[in-house]
Amino acid sequence: MARALIIIPTYNEHENIVRLVHAVLNQQAECPEVALHVLIVDDNSPDGTSDIVRELQAKEDPTYSHIHLLTRPGKMGLGTAYVTGFKYGLKERYDYIFEMDADFSHEPREIPTFLREITKYDLVIGSRYIPGAQVQNWPRRRLLLSYNANVYARMVTGIPVRDATGGFKCFRRAVLEAIDLDDIRSNGYAFQIEMNFRAWRKGFRIKEIPITFADRHAGTSKMSKAIVREAVGMVWKLKARAIAGEL
Repeated sequence: MARALIIIPTYNEHENIVRLVHAVLNQQAECPEVALHVLIVDDNSPDGTSDIVRELQAKEDPTYSHIHLLTRPGKMGLGTAYVTGFKYGLKERYDYIFEMDADFSHEPREIPTFLREITKYDLVIGSRYIPGAQVQNWPRRRLLLSYNANVYARMVTGIPVRDATGGFKCFRRAVLEAIDLDDIRSNGYAFQIEMNFRAWRKGFRIKEIPITFADRHAGTSKMSKAIVREAVGMVWKLKARAIAGEL
């Protein structure tokens, strides 16, 4: 049976993590041909997120054996958390590897759709900006910032992706094997652009599917001005490296 690893980076997500893990694993009934596993990459959350995950792992129900945990010494950023998870997924020979937020902005019930599409493509991206998608509870200013950032990324890099900054996606393991994960230069939302750009430059088949994106249910947003600045500069660096033949 094929196996899928859903990587969920966390920092102070004790309000969400139990419900989210259960919601993800409950999709197993809709994906009988793919075994679902969850990997929490926790940056030493002061609120005890990792302790809660360990309590789940200790339960006797065999379903909880599909929960995995990696802890890091401190808050090190989204991109490095995913890279850590990718390396774990490749080492453990997972067939499909997901990125997913911990705050319920990504709907677990859409995981089966990703798994159906990944049989035909190499990278499936959950898009907020194609027909059929919905964005709920986001302030208009935040929505416009995100939309315009994606237009900017497409204009500079040429990448044919409407939602290059989206963080709900599924990779075939071959894509991650082909990318030099130690050469990833970005860490915030620019990380999403960089991973998509590298996959596209290597000729992998990319599919965007519409998703329902909702603002977080609980906890606080990790967005900052520094993250936005990183994304603005990163697209030009990617273009320059591509022109130089480095990507």
